[in-house]
Amino acid sequence: MGKPFAQNDSIKRFVADSLEPVIVEAFSNQVKWKEAAASIAQIDQKQFLSFAPLSLVPSFNTISGLRMEERSPGSYRLSIRGSLLRSPFGVRNVKIYWNGLPISDATGNAYLNLVDLQQISSAEVIKGPAASVYGAGTGGVVLLKSNLPFAEKKQQEFSAAIQSGSHGLLEQDIAWKYQNKNFSSALRETYLKSDGYREQSALHKTNLQYEAALLAKQHQLQLLSWYTDIAYQTPGGITLAQMQLNPRLARQPSSSLPGAVQQQTAIYNKTFFVGIEDKWTLGKGSMLRSFVSLNNTRFENPFITNYEFRNETNTGIGVQWIYQPNQNSIQWISGLEWLYNHSVITDFGNRKGVRDTLQFSDNIFTNQWTGYTQLQKIFAHRWQLNAGISFNQQLLSYQRTSDPLANRQLKSTAIVPAPRFSVLFNLNKNIAAYSIIAFGFSPPSLAEVRPSDGNYYGNLAPEKGWNFEMGLKGFLLQNKLQLDIAYYHFKLNDAIVKRTNSGGAEYFINAGTALQQGFELSGKLQAIRNSQHIVSSLFVWTSFSYQPYHFINYQQGNSSFAGNALTGVPKKILALGIDLGIFKKFILHSNLNAVSTIPLTDANDAYADPYQLVQLKLDYLYRDTRHHILFFAGIDNLLNQQYSLGNDINAAGKRFYNPASERNFFAGLRFKLIK
Repeated sequence: MGKPFAQNDSIKRFVADSLEPVIVEAFSNQVKWKEAAASIAQIDQKQFLSFAPLSLVPSFNTISGLRMEERSPGSYRLSIRGSLLRSPFGVRNVKIYWNGLPISDATGNAYLNLVDLQQISSAEVIKGPAASVYGAGTGGVVLLKSNLPFAEKKQQEFSAAIQSGSHGLLEQDIAWKYQNKNFSSALRETYLKSDGYREQSALHKTNLQYEAALLAKQHQLQLLSWYTDIAYQTPGGITLAQMQLNPRLARQPSSSLPGAVQQQTAIYNKTFFVGIEDKWTLGKGSMLRSFVSLNNTRFENPFITNYEFRNETNTGIGVQWIYQPNQNSIQWISGLEWLYNHSVITDFGNRKGVRDTLQFSDNIFTNQWTGYTQLQKIFAHRWQLNAGISFNQQLLSYQRTSDPLANRQLKSTAIVPAPRFSVLFNLNKNIAAYSIIAFGFSPPSLAEVRPSDGNYYGNLAPEKGWNFEMGLKGFLLQNKLQLDIAYYHFKLNDAIVKRTNSGGAEYFINAGTALQQGFELSGKLQAIRNSQHIVSSLFVWTSFSYQPYHFINYQQGNSSFAGNALTGVPKKILALGIDLGIFKKFILHSNLNAVSTIPLTDANDAYADPYQLVQLKLDYLYRDTRHHILFFAGIDNLLNQQYSLGNDINAAGKRFYNPASERNFFAGLRFKLIK
C-alpha cells in the first residue's frame, strides 16, 4: 500500500504483445488471473486500441459470454451471459463500477454511454451472479479503471488525438497528466460528433474529466469527477422489408402515429459525477476502504408518443474492511453499500419535437442497500476456498404528483440472502480448475417499474436463481498460450420480459422460468514476439460462446412459449483476431465477429439473420524518449454486411431492426509528449 507505480506506457504495451501474468482485482482481491476462483475477463489498453478508438462495443464483444449492442451511435445495451429481454435501451442487471465507485444507481440502471473510451485504461468483467461483494444482480459486474499511477520523479505528460471517418465522424481528445511520488492528477477533454448512418441518428458528445490521487501517510485518496453532455437522435426500429429496401430509413409514420423524423426523437443527457475513495492502512494486515459519490442527471427524451423529462439525483456510500495477514493464506472482507436515487419524471405530449400538454408527473425515491462478508482461505498452496454472503434489499416510494388524489405507493423487496461458494485447485503451476455455486437476485429497475408507457407496475417481482459453474484456465506452451474454458447452468425464475404496446411504448412482465446454460472458450496465443525479421510479432486470440438458452415455462394468454429459445440471444458467437507486427513499427489488427440467428419474439416466429463482421486497423508508431506519435487507419464492416446491431425484440408492427452502417472508414493521429 502506498508503493509508487511505474509509468504505464500504453502505446508501447500496445505494440509489444505479451501474455505476462495479469493482476485482477475482482472480489476485492489482487491476485493473478489464473488464481481467481471466478470467470473473469480483462480488457487492457492494447485491446481497446485494436479497434477504432471511439466505442466500447467492438472490444467488449471480444469477450465470450458478453454481448454489447449499439442500436444507433451512443445508444448502448449490454448483457453478460444473459439476454436483452429487459433492456430496450440502457444497461440493466449489470453492476458497473469505475475505480471502485458505483456507476449503477439504486434502481439498477447505468448510463454506460456517458463514459468515453479515452478515459478508460482497462476493464474487468465478472460473469454471472457476484452478490457476495457486489450486491443485487444476476448478470455480472464490470469494473472500469482509469490508470493514474505515481512516479518516483516529477513528470508531466501532454497528449492529443484526432480522428475522422465516414458519416461525418469527428473525434478530438486532449489530456494533461502530472505525477510525482505522492500525488498524481489528470485533466481530459473529449468531443465526439457523428452524422450517423441512418436518418435521425446524429450524435454529439462532450466530456470533461478531472481525477487525482494522493498518498498521505496511511491513506491513499482518489478523486474521480466528470461532466458529460451527450445528445443522440434515436431513429427507432424498422421492418425487414423496409431494411431490405433502404436500411438508412428511420421509423416510418403509420396510419395512427407519426415517424421518428417527424417527432424529432432523441435523447439528451447531461450528467455530473463526483466521487472520493479512501484506502486507510490500519496495520496488522487490516485496511479500511470507504467511498462517497454524488451525481445528477438531467435527461430529456422526445419519443413517438410523449416528451419525457427526468431529473435524477444519486448518492452512493460504502465502507469495506479487509483483513489479510502477511502470509496471505487467509483474507476476510466485510462491508456495506448504500445507494439512493431520487427521480422526478414529467411526461408531456410530443408535437414534432416540441413538448405539448402535461400528461403526468411522478416523484420516485429508491433505496438499495447491501451488507456482505466473504472469507477466503488457501490450503497447501494448491486449494483455494471462498465463501461469501450478502443481504440485499430495495425500497421504492412512488407518487403521481400530477394527480392530487393519488396516494403514495410503497414497494419493497424482502431482505434476500445471496450466498456464493467457490473452490479452486491448482493442477500444476500453470493450470487451475474451479467451481462455483452462487445465488443471484435482481429487483426490477425504475425503467421497468415505471416504463415508457407511463404506468406504474408495483407488482413486478425480482428475478432470482442459482448459478452452477465449473471451469479450467491457465497457460500452456511455456506461457505462450492462455486458455479459459467454462460451463455454467443458471436457472432464472420470474424472468422479466419486455412487451410493447400498439404505440411502441414498452412495459414489462414476469415470464416464468428460463434456463441459461452454456459453454465458453477463450484463447490467446503469442506466436511470435520481438523477432528481428519482417514479421516482428504475431498475436492470435479467439472466443466462442454457445448459448442454447430457452424458456422452461412461460404462458402469454392462451399461448405457451415453454421450450422456445430465449428472445434476443444468439445461440453461437465466434470472435477471432490476429495482430500482426511488421518491422516493429507497423501493426495490423484484423478481427471477425460472427453471430448466429437471433430470435426476435417470444413466440420465435421471427429471426434476425446471422452476420459476419470483419474489421481491419493499421497502426504506425514513431517513438523516442519524449515523443510518441501513432498514426492509424481502418475499415469497419469490410464484407459490407447488412445487419442490425441491436434489435427491438417483441416490437409492435414487426419493427425489429436497427440497421448498422455499411462498409465505412476511419483514420486518425495520437500524439504524446513526456517531460
